[in-house]
Amino acid sequence: MSQFYFDFTKFNTPFDVTNGSDTVTIRSTKHVVDSCVCANCKNIVAARKAEEAKKMENLKTSLPSSISAMCKEEEKVVEKVEVKVTIGAPYVKHGSKPATKGGSADGSRHFGPMFNKDLGQHILINPLVSQGIVDKAHLKQTDTVLEVGPGTGNLTIKILEQAKRVIACEADARLAAELTKRVQGGPFQHKLEILHGDVMKRDLPFFDVCISNTPYQISSPLTFKLIFHRPIFRCAVLMFQREFAMRLVARPGDSLYGRLSVNCQLYSKVTHVMKVGKNNFKPPPNVESSVVKIEPLNPPPPVDFEEWDGLVRIAFSRKHKTLAASFKNTATMQMLDENYRTYCASNDLMIEDGFQIKDKILGVLEQMGYSDARASKLDIHDFLKLLSAFHDANVHFC
Repeated sequence: MSQFYFDFTKFNTPFDVTNGSDTVTIRSTKHVVDSCVCANCKNIVAARKAEEAKKMENLKTSLPSSISAMCKEEEKVVEKVEVKVTIGAPYVKHGSKPATKGGSADGSRHFGPMFNKDLGQHILINPLVSQGIVDKAHLKQTDTVLEVGPGTGNLTIKILEQAKRVIACEADARLAAELTKRVQGGPFQHKLEILHGDVMKRDLPFFDVCISNTPYQISSPLTFKLIFHRPIFRCAVLMFQREFAMRLVARPGDSLYGRLSVNCQLYSKVTHVMKVGKNNFKPPPNVESSVVKIEPLNPPPPVDFEEWDGLVRIAFSRKHKTLAASFKNTATMQMLDENYRTYCASNDLMIEDGFQIKDKILGVLEQMGYSDARASKLDIHDFLKLLSAFHDANVHFC
């Protein structure tokens, strides 16, 4: 097969030019115009010159203006050789990743209209970060991986290289279509299943590991949907907004330690994996990001989460105040009094004359030595002891 290689500076999208068995690959360069015709093709050019000149004129009238202008410039160098232009598979430099149709090799396309910041669509474009995320998941060749928010598939491809199967859940039909095209006809096509829809509105399939460049507006609900998912999975490696990630991993005494921290750490081991700058995304978000690894405890603690969350909600309502001060809130006392009376009535327990819920609450705190303690300094074990003591006193939080 004869091949020509032409370089242009006025055309930004590479494309193939074919004429029978001859193929011309046209690609752009930076401020360089260099054309050459291999020796084997000179005779073909000379023989077809006259015959093809008229066809060239007809061709130019049917092409977009940018390609027509390029053809006019090339006539000066290639002696008006007529070619049939087929806009199709782009030229791919050896060793580079093939570009997706209408976009770049990172699958990002023209990110202005393609990606919606309001939906948290920020595509991870740094392959080193993608590889780092996958490495921290310690994938096995037998693993089924759930990916939430795959976008155009930059992270997905890295996962497919190591896992047995990937189930990618994408809410945006356009991005789901881009990912489908990206793997179509390739070695990973049979390993990828794409679920189109809102991950928060569907039951999760079975999976061993979850990996996600998480849309930031679903960070908290997704985290707890995963934590309470059964059967228990091995781990989740998730990209979050930096502040949210730091809240997940915060420890007693940290400024960001709060209700989110203790609720997540009650059911899982949470570790910070890496910081990710905003320039690693397209389009760049307004905030920095971090990756965390969540490993659910197996078996999970035998705690009623509604009761637990009721306690820590009150404790962290004024986390720098003493617990005694936090519980003295009028609305809190009224709620606990109603719960106490309901519980006693349901279990045929007598309520003493002149009973005051305030005395009951402060008595438990004093007995356990937590009256002057502050929620910001208490760990998981402290809250578990408090919850048990309140239950022993028939005080419930939901």
